[in-house]
Amino acid sequence: MENKGQISGEYLLLVGVLIIILMVSAVFIAGENELNVAMSAARSGVTEGIGVSSAAMYSIDSYNDYSTSKSNLLHPYSIDIVNISYSELGVDNNYGKKKIQFNVYAKASEKYSKSELDSIGDRINYNLRKSLAISFNSTSSTNNLYNPVFSQHYVFTTANIKWV
Repeated sequence: MENKGQISGEYLLLVGVLIIILMVSAVFIAGENELNVAMSAARSGVTEGIGVSSAAMYSIDSYNDYSTSKSNLLHPYSIDIVNISYSELGVDNNYGKKKIQFNVYAKASEKYSKSELDSIGDRINYNLRKSLAISFNSTSSTNNLYNPVFSQHYVFTTANIKWV
Protein backbone atom coordinates (compact mmCIF):
# COMPACT_ATOMS: atom_id res chain seq x y z
CA MET A 1 0.00 0.00 0.00
CA GLU A 2 1.20 3.45 -0.85
CA ASN A 3 0.75 6.48 1.44
CA LYS A 4 -0.60 9.07 -0.98
CA GLY A 5 -2.21 12.02 0.79
CA GLN A 6 -4.01 10.11 3.50
CA ILE A 7 -4.56 12.03 6.74
CA SER A 8 -5.10 10.08 9.88
CA GLY A 9 -8.32 10.43 11.84
CA GLU A 10 -6.39 11.54 14.92
CA TYR A 11 -4.88 14.47 13.05
CA LEU A 12 -8.32 15.61 11.81
CA LEU A 13 -9.73 15.31 15.33
CA LEU A 14 -6.85 17.34 16.77
CA VAL A 15 -7.26 20.12 14.19
CA GLY A 16 -11.03 20.21 14.75
CA VAL A 17 -10.64 20.53 18.52
CA LEU A 18 -8.04 23.29 18.13
CA ILE A 19 -10.35 25.26 15.86
CA ILE A 20 -13.18 25.02 18.41
CA ILE A 21 -10.86 26.10 21.24
CA LEU A 22 -9.65 29.08 19.21
CA MET A 23 -13.21 30.19 18.42
CA VAL A 24 -14.28 30.01 22.08
CA SER A 25 -11.11 31.80 23.18
CA ALA A 26 -11.66 34.60 20.66
CA VAL A 27 -15.07 35.41 22.14
CA PHE A 28 -13.64 35.50 25.68
CA ILE A 29 -10.62 37.59 24.65
CA ALA A 30 -12.82 40.10 22.79
CA GLY A 31 -14.90 40.72 25.94
CA GLU A 32 -11.81 41.12 28.10
CA ASN A 33 -10.25 43.48 25.56
CA GLU A 34 -13.38 45.64 25.67
CA LEU A 35 -13.08 45.91 29.46
CA ASN A 36 -9.37 46.76 29.18
CA VAL A 37 -10.16 49.54 26.71
CA ALA A 38 -12.90 50.79 29.05
CA MET A 39 -10.56 50.87 32.07
CA SER A 40 -7.90 52.69 30.09
CA ALA A 41 -10.46 55.23 28.87
CA ALA A 42 -11.76 55.65 32.43
CA ARG A 43 -8.28 56.44 33.74
CA SER A 44 -7.72 58.91 30.93
CA GLY A 45 -11.08 60.59 31.54
CA VAL A 46 -10.50 60.85 35.29
CA THR A 47 -7.10 62.41 34.68
CA GLU A 48 -8.61 64.92 32.27
CA GLY A 49 -11.47 65.69 34.68
CA ILE A 50 -9.06 66.34 37.51
CA GLY A 51 -6.86 68.51 35.30
CA VAL A 52 -9.70 70.70 34.07
CA SER A 53 -11.35 70.87 37.46
CA SER A 54 -8.14 71.48 39.42
CA ALA A 55 -7.16 74.34 37.14
CA ALA A 56 -10.55 75.98 37.89
CA MET A 57 -11.45 76.24 34.20
CA TYR A 58 -15.23 76.34 33.89
CA SER A 59 -17.92 77.27 31.43
CA ILE A 60 -19.55 80.64 32.03
CA ASP A 61 -22.66 79.00 33.53
CA SER A 62 -20.60 76.94 35.99
CA TYR A 63 -18.47 79.95 36.84
CA ASN A 64 -21.53 82.07 37.63
CA ASP A 65 -22.99 79.27 39.77
CA TYR A 66 -19.73 78.69 41.63
CA SER A 67 -19.06 82.40 42.18
CA THR A 68 -22.23 82.68 44.27
CA SER A 69 -22.34 79.38 46.14
CA LYS A 70 -19.01 77.53 45.77
CA SER A 71 -16.32 80.19 45.65
CA ASN A 72 -13.63 77.77 46.92
CA LEU A 73 -13.78 76.01 43.55
CA LEU A 74 -12.77 79.16 41.66
CA HIS A 75 -9.16 78.77 42.80
CA PRO A 76 -6.81 75.99 41.69
CA TYR A 77 -6.75 72.96 43.98
CA SER A 78 -5.34 69.46 44.10
CA ILE A 79 -7.17 66.13 43.90
CA ASP A 80 -5.46 62.75 44.21
CA ILE A 81 -6.98 59.59 42.79
CA VAL A 82 -6.74 56.69 45.21
CA ASN A 83 -8.37 54.00 43.06
CA ILE A 84 -10.48 53.45 39.95
CA SER A 85 -12.42 50.20 39.73
CA TYR A 86 -15.53 48.78 38.13
CA SER A 87 -18.19 46.29 39.12
CA GLU A 88 -20.54 44.20 37.03
CA LEU A 89 -24.19 44.80 37.90
CA GLY A 90 -25.71 42.04 35.76
CA VAL A 91 -27.63 42.45 32.55
CA ASP A 92 -29.48 45.73 31.99
CA ASN A 93 -33.02 44.83 30.92
CA ASN A 94 -33.47 48.07 28.94
CA TYR A 95 -30.49 47.48 26.66
CA GLY A 96 -29.86 43.72 26.85
CA LYS A 97 -26.18 44.25 27.70
CA LYS A 98 -24.07 43.75 30.80
CA LYS A 99 -24.05 46.82 33.01
CA ILE A 100 -20.67 48.03 34.30
CA GLN A 101 -20.42 50.73 36.96
CA PHE A 102 -17.17 52.62 37.52
CA ASN A 103 -16.19 53.65 41.04
CA VAL A 104 -13.60 56.36 41.66
CA TYR A 105 -12.00 56.92 45.06
CA ALA A 106 -10.34 60.31 45.50
CA LYS A 107 -8.78 62.54 48.12
CA ALA A 108 -8.93 66.35 48.20
CA SER A 109 -5.99 68.46 49.35
CA GLU A 110 -8.23 70.89 51.22
CA LYS A 111 -11.42 70.75 53.25
CA TYR A 112 -14.46 71.24 51.03
CA SER A 113 -18.16 71.14 51.74
CA LYS A 114 -20.23 68.18 50.55
CA SER A 115 -21.77 70.22 47.72
CA GLU A 116 -18.31 71.36 46.55
CA LEU A 117 -17.03 67.76 46.60
CA ASP A 118 -20.14 66.70 44.69
CA SER A 119 -19.42 69.33 42.02
CA ILE A 120 -15.81 68.19 41.69
CA GLY A 121 -16.97 64.57 41.54
CA ASP A 122 -19.60 65.35 38.90
CA ARG A 123 -16.95 66.97 36.70
CA ILE A 124 -14.63 63.94 37.10
CA ASN A 125 -17.43 61.47 36.32
CA TYR A 126 -18.53 63.51 33.31
CA ASN A 127 -15.03 63.37 31.82
CA LEU A 128 -14.76 59.65 32.61
CA ARG A 129 -18.00 58.91 30.72
CA LYS A 130 -17.02 61.25 27.87
CA SER A 131 -13.71 59.42 27.46
CA LEU A 132 -15.56 56.09 27.37
CA ALA A 133 -17.97 57.38 24.71
CA ILE A 134 -15.12 58.63 22.56
CA SER A 135 -13.16 55.38 22.97
CA PHE A 136 -16.12 53.27 21.87
CA ASN A 137 -17.29 55.78 19.23
CA SER A 138 -20.72 55.95 20.84
CA THR A 139 -21.09 59.70 21.39
CA SER A 140 -24.09 59.78 19.06
CA SER A 141 -25.97 57.06 20.95
CA THR A 142 -25.85 58.71 24.38
CA ASN A 143 -27.10 61.98 25.90
CA ASN A 144 -25.27 65.28 26.59
CA LEU A 145 -23.99 63.99 29.93
CA TYR A 146 -22.74 60.76 28.33
CA ASN A 147 -24.87 58.71 30.69
CA PRO A 148 -25.03 55.82 30.01
CA VAL A 149 -22.24 54.98 27.58
CA PHE A 150 -22.55 52.00 25.25
CA SER A 151 -20.06 49.57 23.79
CA GLN A 152 -20.71 46.43 21.80
CA HIS A 153 -21.26 44.23 24.87
CA TYR A 154 -21.61 46.65 27.81
CA VAL A 155 -23.52 49.62 29.23
CA PHE A 156 -21.28 51.86 31.36
CA THR A 157 -22.32 54.17 34.19
CA THR A 158 -20.54 55.85 37.08
CA ALA A 159 -21.17 55.90 40.80
CA ASN A 160 -20.71 59.06 42.86
CA ILE A 161 -17.08 59.73 43.72
CA LYS A 162 -16.13 58.29 47.08
CA TRP A 163 -14.00 60.76 49.02
CA VAL A 164 -11.47 59.27 51.41
